[in-house]
Amino acid sequence: MKQTGPVISTFGLENHGVENTQAAHWNLSIPALYQHALRRSEGELAAGGGLVVVTGKYTGRSPKDKYIVDEPENSDNIWWGPVNNRISVENFETMRKRMLAYLQNREVFVQDCYAGADPDYRIKVRVVTETAWHSLFASNMFINPPADELAGFVPDFTVLHAPNLQSIPSIDGTKSEVFVMLNFAERLILVGGSHYTGEIKKTIFSVLNYLLPAQNVLPMHCSANIGTDGNSTIFFGLSGTGKTTLSSDPTRTLIGDDEHGWSSKGVFNFEGGCYAKAINLSAEAEPEIYEASMRFGTVLENVTLDPATGMPNFDDDSLTENTRSSYPIDFIPGISETGLGGHPTNIIMLTADAFGVLPPISRLTPDQAMYHFLSGYTARLAGTERGVDEPEATFSTCFGAPFLPRHPTVYAKLLGQKMEEHGAECWLINTGWSGGSYGTGDRIKLAHTRAMVRAAVEGKLAGVSVAPDPNFGLLIPNAVPEIPGEVLNPRKTWENPKSYDSTARDLAQRFEANFAQFEGEVVDSVKAAGIRAAA
Repeated sequence: MKQTGPVISTFGLENHGVENTQAAHWNLSIPALYQHALRRSEGELAAGGGLVVVTGKYTGRSPKDKYIVDEPENSDNIWWGPVNNRISVENFETMRKRMLAYLQNREVFVQDCYAGADPDYRIKVRVVTETAWHSLFASNMFINPPADELAGFVPDFTVLHAPNLQSIPSIDGTKSEVFVMLNFAERLILVGGSHYTGEIKKTIFSVLNYLLPAQNVLPMHCSANIGTDGNSTIFFGLSGTGKTTLSSDPTRTLIGDDEHGWSSKGVFNFEGGCYAKAINLSAEAEPEIYEASMRFGTVLENVTLDPATGMPNFDDDSLTENTRSSYPIDFIPGISETGLGGHPTNIIMLTADAFGVLPPISRLTPDQAMYHFLSGYTARLAGTERGVDEPEATFSTCFGAPFLPRHPTVYAKLLGQKMEEHGAECWLINTGWSGGSYGTGDRIKLAHTRAMVRAAVEGKLAGVSVAPDPNFGLLIPNAVPEIPGEVLNPRKTWENPKSYDSTARDLAQRFEANFAQFEGEVVDSVKAAGIRAAA
């Protein structure tokens, strides 16, 4: 077997059953990965230097095609159900044998990385893939060890990634040609059938979501930053709520934009890069992310190019609205050099309410924080298709249900304990609509949202009185610096208050119906803090 690359681990691929490859490229640099990707026609070069790739049929994760192996060592700890699908040990072994056979006589690219900036809680990850650009993605998104640690690198978890290999549902026990199989006992992940890079990063996030609670660490689907006063803030939120945008604040130091842990020492980033949504990205609205997306080393996923200039067209959603930009985190100026921060003094929960009835900012009691953490609400637009004009309520518990191997209450209890221990304030920020639902009202101005976040994290709301919202029980500040008073109360922004009341009642009923699944799992004070629809 021919092996190329700067540093090859003495713990070779034969330990994973990967043998007889045409070539194994180990821990290549960004320029070398570019050369291989362009040589193999995996992508094209954009003006500015980004590597533009197309993922084909799958432009997002395939949650129904994600499986956890049902094996005796860990099965009792898994939250089995619609999120965590079972796959048998036998089916996993069949798929592993097919993948190992498939990888023979092919080029493979190996990246040895860390997941977790805190050495006490990090895991060693090896990604073996058949494509150079997926290896570049792994290099961007995980933490690259010092060169002198690579020669003896022994992974804790290994990802075998073959996007061009499809499963056979009748043989493999899968639902489609896509497979994402996580075996905790074997510490091995098999991914195939989809070129979407997010599958690689989120499988490792799922691993950390399983391992860390046992060490009294709360894994979080959140971004985090630090102010000049040294205080950390974490931002929970589902895709499209503004998590990356709001945490990339030039006045604060970014710890990370998507995945973190909260330990007894404070907050730490899981990743070494950012995976930002790129649709409608502009230098005016998001200058730091835009500049990072225009640099050599960035992977632009499903972004189209102007055929004349080669410039990325970030406004084009012809391939998907889920266009992405993956870049090393140090492409953002002022980034934390360590990926570590102190205990958060503020927790921001983001929701993009397309119904237009939630306040743009409200303070949550600790019990309300646990309720809204378990609810994980946002509203997803049905799309831009003709005739579709109704928003859809989406509840993703802990703001990351697809990545939670354990029961959600495990994470919620950890959140409550850490909030109480460290005195963190919690705020619910609506980045969605005001003055009416989607199609009638307007999206809340980003400038207003930024001002509300700043006021919260800088302590400017500490002495401001609050009034409970009659529909949701949320505590609305009576004044926020730089924000017109009429913006704060959502009912006052609607032309027809009765229409607001009806819509608010409908959303409250959705909250109530969703939370029924947790009624027997939480303490009475959290139940009492929940939303109850008016009669």
